[in-house]
Amino acid sequence: IPPRRTVLQRGVPLERSILLLEGFMCRYKDLRNGRRQITALHVPGDFLDLHGFTLKQLDHDVMSIGHAKVAYALHSDLIRLTETLPHLTRLLWFSTNLDAAMHREWELSLGQRMGAERAAHLICEIHARLQIVELVRGNEFDLPLNQAEVGECLGLTVVHTNRVLRELRERNLAHFSRGRVRIEDLAALKAFADFDPTYLYLGRTAR
Repeated sequence: IPPRRTVLQRGVPLERSILLLEGFMCRYKDLRNGRRQITALHVPGDFLDLHGFTLKQLDHDVMSIGHAKVAYALHSDLIRLTETLPHLTRLLWFSTNLDAAMHREWELSLGQRMGAERAAHLICEIHARLQIVELVRGNEFDLPLNQAEVGECLGLTVVHTNRVLRELRERNLAHFSRGRVRIEDLAALKAFADFDPTYLYLGRTAR
């Protein structure tokens, strides 16, 4: 899938769910005036719309960020799997619960964290999630967002986004440039963001 392609649109009937294999994608909602809020970032290994299996349509759009590769799971196959493989059913349920936990943390960031803290927390989260799928090299990883899109994740204008990213750089915490993040001091970045990875349930799976 090429960059910046909307692959799912709100309100469209769904007969399959999408598993992200390579690249990054996001969920977003927008207003009639064109202002957009990115509500989730997806990394390889994520189901983009597993909730669409039961809802049968989405209330938001899904867009690729950079080039991406996906696999499709027909809902008819998911029905068969959930009826015959209870452990897999619990794993899929765990995935949707984890998705909801991340949404709650994003909501906390938007409501209570200051701009630079939001940016730091986002970097910490993506770092932790990419470590699981072995896409962190040292303390560096790809994040092919432009500054406007970072702002749409953080609920900030482009000017404010530029300011908070500069603050992280000047504090020698993290450097974001041209779609790549380098964490200078991970412990200090986590402390600054008040990052507690408990909500990611790392190392836990459904039994």
